[in-house]
Amino acid sequence: MRCCIQRSLVPKSILICFAIFYLHQGYGQDIEPRRWSSMPLGVNVIAAGYANTWGDVFFDPVLGAEDVNYSGNGLVASYVRPFRLGNKLARVDVLLPFAFSRWEGLLNGVATSVNRTGFADPRVRLSLNLTGPPPSGPKELQEYRAANPVFTTFGVSLAITLPLGQYSNANLINLGGNRFVIRPQAGMLHYWGPWSYELTASILFFSRNSDFFNDGELKQRPLFALQTHLIRQFKKRYWGSLSAGYNQGAASIANQQFNDDQRSNFVGAASIGATFAGTQGLKLAYVYSKTLKDVGATTNTVLLAWSIVFK
Repeated sequence: MRCCIQRSLVPKSILICFAIFYLHQGYGQDIEPRRWSSMPLGVNVIAAGYANTWGDVFFDPVLGAEDVNYSGNGLVASYVRPFRLGNKLARVDVLLPFAFSRWEGLLNGVATSVNRTGFADPRVRLSLNLTGPPPSGPKELQEYRAANPVFTTFGVSLAITLPLGQYSNANLINLGGNRFVIRPQAGMLHYWGPWSYELTASILFFSRNSDFFNDGELKQRPLFALQTHLIRQFKKRYWGSLSAGYNQGAASIANQQFNDDQRSNFVGAASIGATFAGTQGLKLAYVYSKTLKDVGATTNTVLLAWSIVFK
């Protein structure tokens, strides 16, 4: 897994399978509580986060990779802006990740490692709330929630991941995928008093990577993902959530050859958040992801994020 793993040392088909595992392995695994919460018009939100991830990676035994461990640190910046779209509440958000990643283990019995540092693929998303509070300012939104302690919001969104992250077809492992990922979502958020329940379903469609490793071509079937959250508001400043997610699919086709390598993962998470100084927030989360296949990854992630609201 060091860059000394050269093309001439391993058969082409093996290298393709080896590299496929890393491409977008986390796209269906994000856990995002309060995804469909209404935001008042006229505000902007910027946020920054830090995540530390570690865990085990499992390969097909034919690849000769054993006892592979992953450790990485990630930084992410985001921007969110709500706006009126007709008589509905919409929002646009942009996500920009930066990663410090390391894989180490045995390849054919030899200790090897790979390090990657750079930008991963950014994401742009447009969301639309079909029901729930109408587009309004902060005061009107508070009045709506006070008058409607029980209500349900339904929403849809479209996210596009852009192929702008670090990528080289000479590398087995990249931070970017060199292809678009289009992700329609539909979800609901039900409030009852201080409690809320959230459910989101997604389908990820992958464009073709015609500049895949070793001058190859990669196609990938859609990935289906589901996530759910139970959220509790404690007074006005604090909240907590328990989350679970599942995804399956994304079998690959490399150089016109179908690979029976679909992904299947379970994700569980716990989050706590707090607001302070009127406009700022902190969030601490733990995320556990477990592969349900013999090939995949089982990881732990601790995330700390800060956000600020301004006009």
